[in-house]
Amino acid sequence: MSITLPRSLCKSASRRGTGRRRVQRALIDTEPLTMAQPESKKIFFENLSGAGKAIAVLTSGGDAQGMNAAVRAVVRMGLYVGAKVYFIHEGYQGMVDGGENIVEASWESVSSMLQVGGTVIGSARCKEFRSHEGRLKAAHNLVQQGITNLCVIGGDGSLTGANLFREEWSGLLTELVEQGLIEANAVEKYSALHIVGMVGSIDNDFCGTDMTIGTDSALHRIIEVVDAIMTTAQSHQRTFVLEVMGRHCGYLALVSALACGADWVLIPEMPPEDGWEDKMCEKLSANRAGMKRLNIIIVAEGAIDRSNRPITTDYIKDLVVKCLGFDTRVTILGHVQRGGTPSAFDRILTQEVQRAMDGKRFEEAVRLRGRSFENNLRTYKLLAHRKPESELPVSNFNVAVLNVGAPAAGMNAAVRSAVRVGISEGHKMFAVSDGFEGFYKGQIKEIKWADVGGWTGQGGTLLGTKRTLPGKHVDKIAEQMRLHNINALLIIGGFEAFLSLLELLTARGTYDEFCVPMVMVPATVSNNVPGSDLSIGADTALNAITATCDRIKQSASGTKRRVFIIETMGGYCGYLASVGGLAAGADAAYIYEEPFDIRDLQANVEHLTEKMKTSIQRGLVLRNENCNDNYTTDFIYQLYSEEGRGVFDSRKNVLGHMQQGGAPSPFDRNFGTKITAKAMQWVTKKLVETYRQGRVFANTEDSCCLLGMRRRALVFQPVVQLKGETDFVHRIPKEQWWLKLRPLMKILAKYKTSYDVSDSGQLMHVVRNRAKESDASVAM
Repeated sequence: MSITLPRSLCKSASRRGTGRRRVQRALIDTEPLTMAQPESKKIFFENLSGAGKAIAVLTSGGDAQGMNAAVRAVVRMGLYVGAKVYFIHEGYQGMVDGGENIVEASWESVSSMLQVGGTVIGSARCKEFRSHEGRLKAAHNLVQQGITNLCVIGGDGSLTGANLFREEWSGLLTELVEQGLIEANAVEKYSALHIVGMVGSIDNDFCGTDMTIGTDSALHRIIEVVDAIMTTAQSHQRTFVLEVMGRHCGYLALVSALACGADWVLIPEMPPEDGWEDKMCEKLSANRAGMKRLNIIIVAEGAIDRSNRPITTDYIKDLVVKCLGFDTRVTILGHVQRGGTPSAFDRILTQEVQRAMDGKRFEEAVRLRGRSFENNLRTYKLLAHRKPESELPVSNFNVAVLNVGAPAAGMNAAVRSAVRVGISEGHKMFAVSDGFEGFYKGQIKEIKWADVGGWTGQGGTLLGTKRTLPGKHVDKIAEQMRLHNINALLIIGGFEAFLSLLELLTARGTYDEFCVPMVMVPATVSNNVPGSDLSIGADTALNAITATCDRIKQSASGTKRRVFIIETMGGYCGYLASVGGLAAGADAAYIYEEPFDIRDLQANVEHLTEKMKTSIQRGLVLRNENCNDNYTTDFIYQLYSEEGRGVFDSRKNVLGHMQQGGAPSPFDRNFGTKITAKAMQWVTKKLVETYRQGRVFANTEDSCCLLGMRRRALVFQPVVQLKGETDFVHRIPKEQWWLKLRPLMKILAKYKTSYDVSDSGQLMHVVRNRAKESDASVAM
């Protein structure tokens, strides 16, 4: 399909609801793309001209949360370059009907759309567009407005229809001339129809895009319900059977099961083996015997058995009641997951997947879903189903896991993953309480499989964490390592964890106890760890910031003419302020990485003064806590109050530690689970490699690593090699990918700025790189 999507639009479009910070999510949960990158000169957005051109945007098919953010981005980016931009209301139906359905958009008309679900310009099924006559009417309506650039936001059917429309375009214009509906010169004037497609679907199952709009928000809805249900289920010792959307696709069921640690999941791509009923009941019974007071079973609405017979929630409920006598309830989430129609799933599915499922080639169906789906399924099985003791390998290795630094949502999910993968690998796992402070004090104990049950959805850190570095206590820590015969360390934490590994690496010259495999997994709301684009906990913090900003902006809707100054956490790292500002539609975001002075502050005040003359009479300014020693939050608040006197009022809000608290987001749960599983498998590999003559001895650089996310890939990097990439004074990486997003935030706030779009809008040739069969690793 000759449909391209500028990445600048992708980044801003993927924000909405509790899933609005999906600027970062485009980096994860994807298949590798082989991309041809033609040599070209630098292209800057401000040098592009849309004068004399018209762009139309429509949403089609089932709605998905985030569509409004996409519409807003299209409108404002189009207006910024001088083009006319039109709304097409009610999708293709509006294009066919024309008239008042095609309306010119203004900058102000897309204000307040970011926090609204669904699609404010409407979406409707259109049988007429499927016919040649309907597309002829649509072409006529577009030509009347001079529209030759179309942005379609929808699912597979919507984008397929758009491509057919493009292929027929020249022929449709010829027909219109023959019927006398347009002038002959219009054929040449409007000869080319350019189409950009953005996939709006909660299923995240569309080839050619890293992330579909709406998926993350749908997962949030599911996890919110599961978390609420778990409290009542635990109180009354109940079993809950939850049905989630997925008539032919089990993505939501699988990922939500992974995120909440469900006892059992049933999906259409991989039906359970015959006799699954007995196995499921045995597991539920064993969990109750292990003092677990609740059971969660997640079922995709299209779940089937090996004979293609449907598995319903009522069947499962009756089975559990009959076999176990457990108090069992059924909850069907339905359209609370999106607010649209479930048939969007049918349009997203590829014919190959459906054929494989119909032919009972279920392993093939899972492979066709892609590596991410395969890895999610493999990870879930690894963590949810414990093998009998007789089937577990025996390694005789002891592995310690600990948290270091400030707490971050998702740490508990990471610890659970480490413990269960470690036990599955045959190791004895030890939990260290309160970081290295607890380590040197001997707060170390063995931790079992059942001990981490229910940890996935809990915020904070149940192991406890401290910022204490090991340097001053290496002798006592070495003694504890020797006392408990610790053969490997897995550290989950932020910048302090990185510094700790460097100190332990140095201590190897004095203490052989530290000559063991050591690996760190980044977990901090600040997202300031070198060697990783993302950290566990940052997504949850962004959600907290964006939700608060949404509420604050809403509070100003009645008072008008009010500017809010919001202080975010992050130390010297401006990630939270910048990406949070992009997600919340901020007018400015002050960060340490981008120096500013009094003239910049004055320019922002003047910009807001002009803004108050329009219908958008509110402002939002974010400030990173350490962006400037002199221009504090109080100073900026007082400056805005004084300079804006008589034009707007100012208010300030320091978000503080609310950014660290709360239940982890689905992204942080799954990211923490999968990255730590991979870290534990690396530990196992290194233990085998370094075991010689009855002991583990690892003293090479590559035996002390940080596992980080680098451009969608998980990479093990020796910490000593990351020293050159680190600003130790300000505790940030020297280069940070998200800084490239800041011009986009400014453009959407109507500032004139420079924005490099050299990598935008290029055609991608997608090639599926299949992993080797022998690769049993749990990769992203």
